[in-house]
Amino acid sequence: MSRAAQAGRAGRGGGWLGAGLTLLLLTASAGCSSAGPSSDGKVDAVAGENFYGDLMSRIGGDLVSVTSILTDPNVDPHAYESSTKNAEAVADASLVIENGLGYDAFLDHLMAASPRSDRKVIDVQTLLGLADGSNPHVWYDPATMTKVARAAADAIEQLRPASKSTIEANLESYLGSFAPLTARIADIKAHFPATPVAYTEPVPAYLLAGLGFDVLTPAGFARSIENGTDPAPSDVAAQSDLLTGRKVKLLLYNSQATSPVTESLKSLATQSGVPVVGVSETMPAAESFVAWQLAQLDAMAAALGGGR
Repeated sequence: MSRAAQAGRAGRGGGWLGAGLTLLLLTASAGCSSAGPSSDGKVDAVAGENFYGDLMSRIGGDLVSVTSILTDPNVDPHAYESSTKNAEAVADASLVIENGLGYDAFLDHLMAASPRSDRKVIDVQTLLGLADGSNPHVWYDPATMTKVARAAADAIEQLRPASKSTIEANLESYLGSFAPLTARIADIKAHFPATPVAYTEPVPAYLLAGLGFDVLTPAGFARSIENGTDPAPSDVAAQSDLLTGRKVKLLLYNSQATSPVTESLKSLATQSGVPVVGVSETMPAAESFVAWQLAQLDAMAAALGGGR
């Protein structure tokens, strides 16, 4: 999603732009130090999203103290409103992971208000070499998380070089946890080759590509829903026809960002006998990334008649 689109979506719930953000940034930055470790000796780290925060916690272990900003899978992440608490966490952080691609642009504002010469920033967009305008939901490609994990391990090792062996062992354990996910993707791809599907917006697009599914949703429709604008009537008609004509085997919808249009399509899919599966942009609390993705994959397989 572009930064303009991010701002448009933020309008649903107030968003982070405006004078209020400027005030809280100035308030937070006024009392923060420019450098130094946490008082307990840990590396203070901030993640824009909780799956990146979970990644840092698992790799850094007791060496890091992590704050994740977007954490609630029941709230539209594009309606995020900055808080003084988050601004202070960023001001103190010597390690930050941001998704980029306009998805968490609020972090750029928070870091700019509290610059630190020792702060290490992992911008996932830059790490992956993606152009502006690319689908921002890059974590739905498991390969993204393994690359971010390596980058996070490198950053923590630079901040705590004496603990490199511990960090490398944690990294190996984290990367090893992806084996069941890789196997599940391969299994579903083999059992449901080139399955035609539709979605309300391209949240799971990278995962669907990995599964080899054929997404038939009109690009204009998905783009409009993602940007929080009304899709063209022709796109709505084409998307509806996929459901009433049962041209797709599955409808995936963003459970965190609904609208009258998407709710109507969910109802239409149910009436037409097309299974509906929700996906989220934020990892549920107390779950690992792999467990979260496996649960969604199991729901897709069950909807397609493949069970677990």
